[in-house]
Amino acid sequence: MQATSYTYDSETRSGSVLLDDGTPVPFDAAAFDAGGLLLLRPGQRVRIETEGEGSSLRITLVTLQTL
Repeated sequence: MQATSYTYDSETRSGSVLLDDGTPVPFDAAAFDAGGLLLLRPGQRVRIETEGEGSSLRITLVTLQTL
């Protein structure tokens, strides 16, 4: 699934993304670390992997979207 980086805190390595429908979804340090990223800037397109649905949707991986 694709999303857009919305917020990122380099100290906690957590933040949030916006799904294409505008829904914000938070991610934690484990999801950020799983993607091997060093930095994330607002507005970057990212690829995410998720678990669950609706209010229990959880991001398990965040990586940069490459074409």
